[in-house]
Amino acid sequence: MTPSMPLSAMAAPLMALRIFEDLYRHLPAPCVSISTVYPDLLELSFYDDAEGFETWCQALGIRPRTVRHSVHSDGRTSVMKAVTNYSGGPVKLICFTTIPTVDEVRSRAGAVS
Repeated sequence: MTPSMPLSAMAAPLMALRIFEDLYRHLPAPCVSISTVYPDLLELSFYDDAEGFETWCQALGIRPRTVRHSVHSDGRTSVMKAVTNYSGGPVKLICFTTIPTVDEVRSRAGAVS
């Protein structure tokens, strides 16, 4: 059995979160994750909010060319990931967006006409 980890092991991501709340309170709220598996990592996730992801990347000074893009094997989910260091630990931004099917694109185009 693994011994319990003290909350202080998560000091870097908790401090980053406090700073973000102060400096970036006007930005879109992401899903926030801090885990005992990676206690120094703060993860900010965005679901169908690429604009929110990009806003946070700009605020944290993440260059667009460092953002990694991929597509899940189902071909329906686009993923963008970026990592930076902040307040003594890594901050990972991840964005999941739905890729519309051909039929969905056609129906939207028809609705606009």
